Amino acid sequence: DIEALMARARLIRWPLAAATHETVIGLLAATGMRVGEALKLDRSDIDWARGVLLIRESKFDKTRQIPVAASTMAALDHYGQVRDALCPRPATVSFFVSMRGARFLYPVFQQVFRRLCDETGTGTGSTSRPRVHDLRHTFAVTTLLDWYRHGDNVEARLPALSTYLGHRDPRSTYWYLS
Repeated sequence: DIEALMARARLIRWPLAAATHETVIGLLAATGMRVGEALKLDRSDIDWARGVLLIRESKFDKTRQIPVAASTMAALDHYGQVRDALCPRPATVSFFVSMRGARFLYPVFQQVFRRLCDETGTGTGSTSRPRVHDLRHTFAVTTLLDWYRHGDNVEARLPALSTYLGHRDPRSTYWYLS
């Protein structure tokens, strides 16, 4: 589903919007970030040398750093190159920008995400429509399943996942399993 959504995003008429939607969907799937956290990223929030994103003053005014895979960093770098070529003088320090060079807004992303789901048939036959926040839930559940499959002590590792996701404590992460 993620690959289909990203492929369909690449077909958006406007190249900057296409690149932005494709990259944000991939980033959310790869990191489990909240949509608002991704859209709030500034250029200075990306530590290219260490492969770490700074999530500033998110939910509950918490700030945290999250490590990301090299492939995710490469995708972010590619987006940055496309963005800079198409919008050389943005009006914001935001990493993700609109076609006007302003910070990309959640309502716009949400609306296009729903359209992409409809166009790709993502969620067809489901009892509820896919939500962009489902990417976060899927990330959390997939991480836990991977730990189980590898024989890891999930209970011992859960606080690390909670911190990574920006939860106050593991009880909030357990909610994702329901």
